[in-house]
Amino acid sequence: MAKANMARIEETARLALAFAEAFNAHDVAAMTAIMRDDCHFESSEPAPDDAFYAGKKAIAQYWHRYFQTHPQAQLEAEELFGLGLRSVMRWRCEWGSAAERREVRGVFIFRVNQGAISELYGYVKR
Repeated sequence: MAKANMARIEETARLALAFAEAFNAHDVAAMTAIMRDDCHFESSEPAPDDAFYAGKKAIAQYWHRYFQTHPQAQLEAEELFGLGLRSVMRWRCEWGSAAERREVRGVFIFRVNQGAISELYGYVKR
């Protein structure tokens, strides 16, 4: 594999892991700092058709609302793979108090363009 292709794969994986780290810190500023201004995000809720957000501001508003309703949310990356400009992260997310712990599994599909996340798609196993 050419060095340029390997560097691109490493970049997408590094950005996906940085996104997960910022998610676990509930750091919306860090999450959006690694996104392009014109990033597109398709959330995994509400079911069945999900919702679409365009631009950092709209995406940041979504994540602020998400963390307000899921204050203990933590994302565990179970598997990460990629090729070229895309990376896929299979994850498990837990939230709620110790007495009422909830969890869901899903995937994020990342597309990277010019060193930042340009597309993010979230899918949940229901």
